[in-house]
Amino acid sequence: YENWKIQIRVVMRFQGVWEFVEEGYIPVGERATEEQKAADREKEKKDCKALFILHQSVDAANFEKIAMAQTSKEAWDILQKSHDGATKTKKIKLQTLRRQYELLQMEKNESVAEYITKVQTVVNSMKGYGEKIIVQSVVEKVLRTMPPKFNHIVVAIEESKNLEELSLEELQGSLESHEQRMNERINEKKSEQALQAQSNPKKHGDRWKKEKNEAKRNEWRGNQNSDKDHKKGGGSNSQNSSNRKKFDKRNIQCFNCQKFGHFAYEC
Repeated sequence: YENWKIQIRVVMRFQGVWEFVEEGYIPVGERATEEQKAADREKEKKDCKALFILHQSVDAANFEKIAMAQTSKEAWDILQKSHDGATKTKKIKLQTLRRQYELLQMEKNESVAEYITKVQTVVNSMKGYGEKIIVQSVVEKVLRTMPPKFNHIVVAIEESKNLEELSLEELQGSLESHEQRMNERINEKKSEQALQAQSNPKKHGDRWKKEKNEAKRNEWRGNQNSDKDHKKGGGSNSQNSSNRKKFDKRNIQCFNCQKFGHFAYEC
């Protein structure tokens, strides 16, 4: 209804009949002069034109409400009371919209255009209920509620622009330009990571195999040395097992976590 009211008001003004909807039409009395009666007939035609526009612009349910109205103002007042409700109800709706406006924040996955449209929708609804909101207030609201990734551009706008003269459209343009550059950098980074992921598996796999084979060779050498020591010194199997475990990995670096003391396949 709020949108319809704005649109129909523009149509009425364009047709030159809005004053009759606002102020009403009162016919002249029987004692009026011919000149006054002629002017009155023109006013009556314009009032009928306004009433006709209202008849044509409402649905069947609302037409039934204004079907018996004699003037355009009478019909308009009926629609106003029907849709606006009592003053108390109107205040409650406005309070709800004010709270909704105060709590507005740009969501993580929301674009600049989507967020500003959301803000404008709430602002227009508040204005429809009589709230007076200046553009500067809306601009400051948007700047206050941008996510941290926009901090740099928000500070730049606040320092370089006169917020009292900055329109919401200009603000949206600046924020969208910054958003586009951020998205381009993110896409470039994702492309680089994808290329690295495609090239690294084979490289890492070959390195992993090389280290595993080297570990096995070192373990085999340790076993050989243990067997030699056993033959020379008559050591027991438990001593051989102990010798096998004494292979020093302190200088071995894992290519996965870059830490020392183990191989990648053990990570």
